[in-house]
Amino acid sequence: MTAPMPVRPPEPPEKPPPASGPGASASASAGQRRPSRLLAPLRETGKLFALAVAVARAIFRRPFQVREFIEQFWFVASVTILPAALVSIPFGAVIALQVGSLTQQLGAQSFTGGASVLAVIQQASPLIVALLISGAAGSAICADLGSRKIREELDAMEVMGVSPIQRLVVPRVLATMLVAVLLNGLISVVGTLGGYFFNVIMQDGTPGAYLASFSALAQLPDLYISEFKALIFGFIAGIVAAHRGLNPRGGPKGVGDAVNQSVVITFMLLFFVNMVLTAVYLQIVPAKGS
Repeated sequence: MTAPMPVRPPEPPEKPPPASGPGASASASAGQRRPSRLLAPLRETGKLFALAVAVARAIFRRPFQVREFIEQFWFVASVTILPAALVSIPFGAVIALQVGSLTQQLGAQSFTGGASVLAVIQQASPLIVALLISGAAGSAICADLGSRKIREELDAMEVMGVSPIQRLVVPRVLATMLVAVLLNGLISVVGTLGGYFFNVIMQDGTPGAYLASFSALAQLPDLYISEFKALIFGFIAGIVAAHRGLNPRGGPKGVGDAVNQSVVITFMLLFFVNMVLTAVYLQIVPAKGS
């Protein structure tokens, strides 16, 4: 009886040699060049500034979309005029009451009118315009452009040789800018009248002292900077809304997310720009009587 032959264990499979050549180096370099998430905000900021420059250039190109501009102007004005008038009254009242109480404690009640009117014209009115334009009009613009994007209407326009920026974005941005300037004047007037009413009726102020302090402290450049702020705020709100509407992610749900992002980004930019413009204005324009 013979002994059984020993069974040799199977050898492990050999590892394939590392690939060499231009294809392997390209794949390795592609893996090393993955975009970093830390650079995503910088890319979005660059795209936003690029869109702003493209819109600024397309404003002076022909043909100008007059009908689209009129329709967008009417739409933006219709959704912001009534809220602007209603919001400006309590804003003016709160500022007048607070400033009146403070000046009464300091013994300078005669300056209530000038201080409250300057606060309304320089700060409150442009900020109210910014909030309404970005919240009401900007969200609608973003949703409209986003829905067109996911339905591939903008791609079809580009295939036909029509620029979506010149055809759709430019009229909307100009409409928001013009409405912002006009709304700023309305809010300034209504807020001033509301502050006058609450100061004279509720705080027993005199109409003559209110008007005299206003003429003594206020000057025409205060109105200029207010209108300039409104113009810049309208431009920023329109650009941010158009940028987020042209770049939605994730289908219909992405359009809703883009609308929320446009409103938040616009608020952040507007408050920062308002701080910069106010600081520059106070350094350049001297106070009246100084």
